[in-house]
Amino acid sequence: MSEARRAVEAVWRMESARIVGALARYTRDFALAEDVAQEALAEALVGWETAGIPDDRVAWLLSVGRRRAIDAFRRRGARDERYALLARDLDEATPGADDLFDPDRIDDDVLALVFTACHPVLSREARIALTLRVVAGLTSDEIAKAFLVPTATVQARITRAKKTLAAAQVPFEVPDRAQRAERLNSVLSVIYLIFTEGSSATGGDAWIRFDLAREAVRLARLLVRLAPESEVFALLALLELTAARFPARLDAEGRPVLLEDQDRRRWDHSAIRRGRAALERAASVGRGLGPYGLQASIAECHAVALSVGETDWGRIVVLYEALGRIAPSPVVELNRAVAVAMATGPASALPLVDELEAGGALAGSHLLPAVRAELLARSGRHAEAREWFVRAAELCGNAAERAVLLGKADAATAG
Repeated sequence: MSEARRAVEAVWRMESARIVGALARYTRDFALAEDVAQEALAEALVGWETAGIPDDRVAWLLSVGRRRAIDAFRRRGARDERYALLARDLDEATPGADDLFDPDRIDDDVLALVFTACHPVLSREARIALTLRVVAGLTSDEIAKAFLVPTATVQARITRAKKTLAAAQVPFEVPDRAQRAERLNSVLSVIYLIFTEGSSATGGDAWIRFDLAREAVRLARLLVRLAPESEVFALLALLELTAARFPARLDAEGRPVLLEDQDRRRWDHSAIRRGRAALERAASVGRGLGPYGLQASIAECHAVALSVGETDWGRIVVLYEALGRIAPSPVVELNRAVAVAMATGPASALPLVDELEAGGALAGSHLLPAVRAELLARSGRHAEAREWFVRAAELCGNAAERAVLLGKADAATAG
């Protein structure tokens, strides 16, 4: 791969949301913003090979995207005020003439992008797919694997979502307080999903996508200033407490280190303090903890424990039971099974996994066979454990995690 292509891929991976957000603010057209951003990216793939890599790569892409937007309006024959505004600022050499490049504005553009993608005119599935595609920069294949649906389904949702936003003339903005309230749950959900993909990537070679995780934390910190509510603080607490373990989750060669093997001295204790403080705020401003608050409480149990053995697994089981009542999901039940195994032994957890498998909700996911394999290994049933570790590895889309599962399969064979 050429240096220019690596540079294009790097800037897009790290800055795509801000680029699309800035162009959406500039054009007031969500779909057009992504289209012209993609055109700018394609032009960079060719132009940077011949003319060299620019010093300010984001500004270069924004400049080209803006020109493509102007071309699009010209092709449409628009002569309205919006076109006049775009054309007026064509002189890119004039300092300060175009606030598209204002770094203070671009940060807020990403949150505006999230609120726009979470407009109630869209279905929940469409909001999630569109946000993960445009804000998190995930491919349709990655989104499809995360939600166990065909890639074509994801692509259709994204296409329909863009057309719906355009037809409804949804403004690109962080809405006022009343409108924020009706979108807040969706915004929290997609920020959490962005972080989840960052902390445990579903595809690729890296186990952690630090860029996505950091962006999710940044958005959560910004959101608590806009909406200082219990579940907003709780989400921030969950992300901080989870991200605190990142420094110990990879070894010197970038290979995954599982929780029981992590050097807890390497955890980010500043992030733990921030997370616990946010969790206290969540409890103080609400009427009891919601789903994110319960998950943050589980993360806190891990954060304050000196080792896996000293973790309060009984409390974690209770917290998962509460979470399963207010926000039921197969993944919550699978995590509860893991906690039960740690609290009372693998024999009591295997029937819970059997029940989940019979329900079929996690069919096609590597998570259930990975948990079953671990429980079998801890029960001394090594031959069966090896089969399930291999099955989990076959279903796993992430290369780093797949290597861990295959390593466990080898260890089970030796055992």
